[in-house]
Amino acid sequence: MRILVLGATGLLGRALMETSAWRCDAVLGASSRDADLRDASAVHTLVARVAPQWVILAAAWTDVDGCESDAARAMAVNCEGALNVARAAKEAGSKLLFVSTDYVFDGGAPAPTAPYEVDHAIAPINAYGRSKAAAEAGLREILPQVCIVRTSWLYGIGGKSFPETILRAAASGKNLSVVEDQRGRPTYNRDLADIIAKLVRSNASGTFQAANSGACSWFELAQELVSAAQLAVTVSPTTSAAYPRPAARPAYSVLSLSSIRALGIEPRPWQQAVAAFVAERNAARGTPDQAVEKLAPASSGRIA
Repeated sequence: MRILVLGATGLLGRALMETSAWRCDAVLGASSRDADLRDASAVHTLVARVAPQWVILAAAWTDVDGCESDAARAMAVNCEGALNVARAAKEAGSKLLFVSTDYVFDGGAPAPTAPYEVDHAIAPINAYGRSKAAAEAGLREILPQVCIVRTSWLYGIGGKSFPETILRAAASGKNLSVVEDQRGRPTYNRDLADIIAKLVRSNASGTFQAANSGACSWFELAQELVSAAQLAVTVSPTTSAAYPRPAARPAYSVLSLSSIRALGIEPRPWQQAVAAFVAERNAARGTPDQAVEKLAPASSGRIA
């Protein structure tokens, strides 16, 4: 099976290119240098040339505060860009997997202890979430069999993420104050890549939600990171009000994992994933350039 990963140099894209869950599949990666999602012609040419059985759209503008400051660009990249990919995939006869977000939910319902199911009404409260929600709706119209995978709190080595920020700050000896009034599911990029590969290989369609199991606050995640890295700093809880940001964040965005569990996929607990991330990060620290630039195993490749 031939698979095209759009966003292959991103946080998730790198993990998708490297995961062993593909087995003998031919996995090809492309980035914005190969085709800007906003350029329908370029996207069409790329997908037609590769002629994949599956396109995985892992590319997006994920700067939540940046999206809030430039909602038009957020919509152009995350929604219109996704629809360009869907039209190209439809013409090429390719199936599409689209990576979406927990931020399509408002965080105020159903209740603080009830994870959001895939069919819960969406009500995004920031521009990033609105761009992804609009993309979901548009994709279903163009490709009714599209596979949509919502995830949350994504992190991994080789890119910007909350855990990387926390560990860099903690390594400098600074005590940390981290918000405890936002709750969700952290997602290690390696684990999400494996889940996505399984969904593609099972020919999945519909909406799924994928993350590591268990839930926590940003404060609890920071505590776990500092402990796993054996850093002697104090992590104190604070509130979102103490650190105002341009974009509102849902106070509660825990995703139900029942959709992937129904397929026999059971993600490991987020604490175990944090330990694996710290170990990977420590192993890569001596050769950071190599860790960042390695894109794929021998069975995969970049678009020339």
